[in-house]
Amino acid sequence: MKLLEILNFSKEYLQKYSFSKPRLESEKLIATVLKLDRITLYAYFDMELTAEQKDKIKRYLREMARGRIGFDELIQKKGEFELDMKNYKEENFELLKKSIEYLEKHQVPNARLDAEYIFAHILKVSRVTLTLNLNKKIEEEDKNKIREMLVARGRDRKPLQYLLGEWEFYGYPFKVDERVLIPRADTEILVEQCKYLMGDIVIPKIVDIGTGSGAIAISLGKELPNAHVLGIDISEGALTLANENRDLNKAQNVKFIRSDIFSTLRDEKYKNVKFNLIVSNPPYIPTEEYKTLMPEVLKYEPKNALTDDGDGYYFYEKISKEANEFLTKDGYLAFEVGYNQAEKVAEFMRENNFDVISIVKDYGGIDRVVIGKRREEN
Repeated sequence: MKLLEILNFSKEYLQKYSFSKPRLESEKLIATVLKLDRITLYAYFDMELTAEQKDKIKRYLREMARGRIGFDELIQKKGEFELDMKNYKEENFELLKKSIEYLEKHQVPNARLDAEYIFAHILKVSRVTLTLNLNKKIEEEDKNKIREMLVARGRDRKPLQYLLGEWEFYGYPFKVDERVLIPRADTEILVEQCKYLMGDIVIPKIVDIGTGSGAIAISLGKELPNAHVLGIDISEGALTLANENRDLNKAQNVKFIRSDIFSTLRDEKYKNVKFNLIVSNPPYIPTEEYKTLMPEVLKYEPKNALTDDGDGYYFYEKISKEANEFLTKDGYLAFEVGYNQAEKVAEFMRENNFDVISIVKDYGGIDRVVIGKRREEN
């Protein structure tokens, strides 16, 4: 239950017991338990309360109802309550400040944001409501967990997303670990373009090559509920995680199989299947550039999902050459590309019977998505 629901429940509960000002009494009680000013309660109307907070509110409601006493009188009678109400705000804000400074010392980008995510994760609250929850005591066990995660993020430079074990992509949650790349915001542009391309097809068939965590395939499956989406990857570890993400997001129209690019699609089972869209965010970082990447990427993200150990164009060329075999006559091919790669990738597509219909920029103004449509044969 969210805060507004609990406020309404508390008011109605006290109203049943004939309290003259049930809303005021419920606001006093809840504000005290949450260590908030009563006047600010409604600013946090969609806040999720912890089980401990909800239990405490219910307990005091029952005591007020049994004794037919207001909340102020209840506080006076209960010394234990006063002990419980120590405000830890100053202490906890100092801990957060030192945590940010620790990450900054280790040159972690976005140190404040990362520290807030770590605190919120351990305290089991959203990052948006973190400052509200810093009024409460942080147990020693949780402080130790925060320290461990700060060391892993700062000294060891482990990516925040792997520490949290989950990251949002296109509004959906995805489990992530070192078996797969971390989903990036720029890839959401690829999903958006594919969703638009398939919008008028009644039952689109889509294949995602190099699916990794399944972020592209699952997002398209959720956004296009009538679609049949197939995600393929050569990594068994990635496919295991992709299946977990499919279940997490209840994307029943998405399936994952092991395949080295198109190899499995040439099996008898898939011989007559034609796709309306082939989409891929393949390994595209050239070898020389790969060596210069941030330590978070070099130490933790899977190399074979980042670079082709060559000039970065191997998969674009191969997929462009073979895609026609698996597409409908008016099918589409959509790629995410790296910096300065769009024109060369577009040329591969043109050479292989595709009309390039769009090159789309990312949030930084870089050409990031190249889309081709299979050329009609004369």
